Amino acid sequence: MKKIYINCLILLPLFMCAQTEIDGIMMSKNNFCVGAVYQNSSWSEYWEGSFKRENLNLGTVSTKSVAVMGNYGVSDKLNLILSLPYVQTNASAGTLKGQKGIQDFSVTLKYMPLEKTIGKSTYSVYALGGFSTPVSDYTADYLPLSLGLKSKTATLRLMGDYQRGNFFSTISGAYLKRANITIERNSYLINDVHYISNEVDMPDVISVNFRAGYRSNRLIAEFVIDNWVTQTGGFDITKNNMPFPSNAMNALKYGVNSKYTFKKIPELSLVGGYNYVAEGRNVGKSNTVYGGIFYIINFKKTSTKDEN
Repeated sequence: MKKIYINCLILLPLFMCAQTEIDGIMMSKNNFCVGAVYQNSSWSEYWEGSFKRENLNLGTVSTKSVAVMGNYGVSDKLNLILSLPYVQTNASAGTLKGQKGIQDFSVTLKYMPLEKTIGKSTYSVYALGGFSTPVSDYTADYLPLSLGLKSKTATLRLMGDYQRGNFFSTISGAYLKRANITIERNSYLINDVHYISNEVDMPDVISVNFRAGYRSNRLIAEFVIDNWVTQTGGFDITKNNMPFPSNAMNALKYGVNSKYTFKKIPELSLVGGYNYVAEGRNVGKSNTVYGGIFYIINFKKTSTKDEN
C-alpha cells in the first residue's frame, strides 16, 4: 500500500501547526503542491519562568499570519518544501505597538529511505534537513510583539510512520541549531551578568512530535502532541520584565489537524485545525486556529500534453 498525499509546510513563531513536513506523507514525483494558510494565535496568560501570570499592560497578545507554501516532488522519495509567512502582532492594552512584515524563509528536504509493507501494515522511515533565515529587517529584541527571533536555524529530524488500513501513528524528533543574533543595543543584562555586546548567544532546541488518527486519500483527521524544549543556555524572564530572545522557551502543545480533498477536484484540498499550549516556560498560554487551501499541479502531465 503506497502512501502518497499532499504535504505542505508552514513555519510560524514559535511553534508549528497544520499539515507540515513532520507528517508521514509524501508528494509524488513531478507534483507541486502550492497554497496558503491563515493562522490566528492569541494569549492573555503567560509563564514567567514556571509562574503563570497575566500582564494588564499587554492585555491579549495576538499573532495573525498568512504563509505561502510549496512542496515539490523531486521523486517519490524526495520532497522539496518551501515556506514564506507574513506576520502581524498586536497587544490589546498598553503602549507597545504591534509589528507586521515578512518573517523567515524556510526550505526543507524530506527523504524517505525506507517504506515496507508487512501484511496489512506499512512502515516508513524519514530523514529531514531544513534551514530558515530572516528575509526582512525586523527587530528580534521586541518580545512578545516581535515577528520572530531572527536567528538562522538548521534543523535535522528523524521520523517513523506506521499505517494499518486508514489508521496511523507518526513519531519524530528534531534538533534545531540556532545561530547567534545581533540586537539594537550595545549591552544587556542576563542573570545579573552585564554583557557589553550586541551579540546574543541563542540556545538550541529539541522537539518531539507525536500524531495519530485517520488518514485516507480524501480525508486526514489527527490528534497531535508536540513538545518543544530549549537546551542549555536559555534563562527565565526576570520578574516584571519583557522577554529576551535567548530566554528558555518550552512548550507542550495538544491539537487537532484535518485535511479534506475534493472528490470531483482531487487536486484541490482544504486544511484546518486547532492547538493550545497546555504547559510552558517563558511562553504565552496560546490558543491557535488555522485554515488553508492547496492545489496540486502535475508537471509531468502538463509536459506530456505539450509534447502532443
